[in-house]
Amino acid sequence: MKIIVTSIFVQDQEKALKFYSETLGFVKKHDVPAGEFRWITLVSPEDQGGTELLLEPNQHPAAKEYQEKLFADGIPVTMFGVADIHKEYQRLVENGVRFITEPTKMGEVTIAIFDDTCGNLIQIMQN
Repeated sequence: MKIIVTSIFVQDQEKALKFYSETLGFVKKHDVPAGEFRWITLVSPEDQGGTELLLEPNQHPAAKEYQEKLFADGIPVTMFGVADIHKEYQRLVENGVRFITEPTKMGEVTIAIFDDTCGNLIQIMQN
């Protein structure tokens, strides 16, 4: 068994698609109608056959509450691995990304946390 899709709740699918593709650099894999919403997934440009990230609408009250509480408590909803966190941090800052936490050494890893503009905090990590 392997993970093929993981999802994050977003407030606005179109805004999230733009942020995750244009700002972060992920590649859109699927974008198909699904009722009043869409099934939108993205993949890493370095592993286009890898795990897909689903931009899930937060329309269910439980999803919305979950998302809001994690954000308010400063808890990232997911983590992306990067090869050089300082280089990636600088690239994202230049793209207008607002970081909550600058690159910080935590034991054997370095992490940074940013606001995805769609209701989530996202953590990047370098081993």
